[in-house]
Amino acid sequence: QVQLVESGGGLVQAGGSLRLSCAASGRTFSNYVMGWFRQAPGKEREFVAGITRSGGSTYYADSVKGRFTISRDNAKNTVSLQMNSLKPEDTAVYYCAANHGSGSYYTRRYEYDYWGQGTQVTVSS
Repeated sequence: QVQLVESGGGLVQAGGSLRLSCAASGRTFSNYVMGWFRQAPGKEREFVAGITRSGGSTYYADSVKGRFTISRDNAKNTVSLQMNSLKPEDTAVYYCAANHGSGSYYTRRYEYDYWGQGTQVTVSS
């Protein structure tokens, strides 16, 4: 299995930027499709962004398209989420997730096998 640890969350004003990182350990990182999810208070955990094993393709929820960028470094076993033009509605706990299935990308929570502990992102208005 793989262990995931997120970092980089914090408090930022609307319009600002944050960069989240997720460090993976355990099995071969490049074997996993990686994703970022978020969960706001009282809401379901939702897909934010995903990246294929090689990093060659990325995909985003409509709500973050054009503002967030997911990337990975397979040599360093890390996946990152650059978040720009943040809005108060981006406030949530952000989770890194890994999938070892055979597909190229996954957007549903139940499709992911491993999860980090989450990091809080708070955007003030």
